[in-house]
Amino acid sequence: MIATIFHQGKEYRIDFFKPIDISIPLHTGSDCVSAWYVEPMKLEPVVMGNWIGDVTQGGSVNFRTVTFNPHGNGTHTECVGHISKEFYTINKNLERFMFVAEVITVLPEQLENGDFVISRKALEVLLKDCGKPEAVVIRTLGNGINKMHAHYSNTNPPYVLKEAIEFLNELGVMHLLIDMPSIDKEQDEGKLEAHHTFWNYPNNTQLHKTITEFIYVPNEVYDGTYILNLQIAPFENDASPSKPVLYKVV
Repeated sequence: MIATIFHQGKEYRIDFFKPIDISIPLHTGSDCVSAWYVEPMKLEPVVMGNWIGDVTQGGSVNFRTVTFNPHGNGTHTECVGHISKEFYTINKNLERFMFVAEVITVLPEQLENGDFVISRKALEVLLKDCGKPEAVVIRTLGNGINKMHAHYSNTNPPYVLKEAIEFLNELGVMHLLIDMPSIDKEQDEGKLEAHHTFWNYPNNTQLHKTITEFIYVPNEVYDGTYILNLQIAPFENDASPSKPVLYKVV
């Protein structure tokens, strides 16, 4: 199904029958991607007296309680409520779900202290001919399938420097997606400079902007322009499990 989309004076043609899912499934078991020392997601049947919500154990239906942490148990999209004193929710702040996005592949640079980072210079080079994308999807190298199952706690994964976020703000990027557990350094004494800078909190808070972490962009997906469908569950919480889907512009 080829669709033509007109947006901000430009025409985009996409095939709705060829979606590219860049989310990491959320499931039970130790091989599910995780961070921040959280336990794997749990699925537990509800038990009420002699009744159990598990068909394999004699129940009439499967009726399970799900326990997970959206920030540590898989692909999630968050709003400024993640860092604010005010109670902002992703369900209220994300008001539309289709955006023009640029997929870029970044090789993090190593600092003298051993950290691997994404710099402003790297983003300037990769986005120099991209105009002003509404969303930027960052795939980091290396990009092995192990990202679908990695345990990031206490590993100091790559992160985005404040200066790089300032550049994205200058471009007018509203939605940032990355395949790491956070855009900030794992242990930074609670500063979260990249998060604060992206949302410009608390000086001029940008409520409409979102950050999506723990994505996975397969190697066969080329860098370039896509239409992004950013799907979330309607959680009245700072973050929700999400399913970002790309459509290649043809």
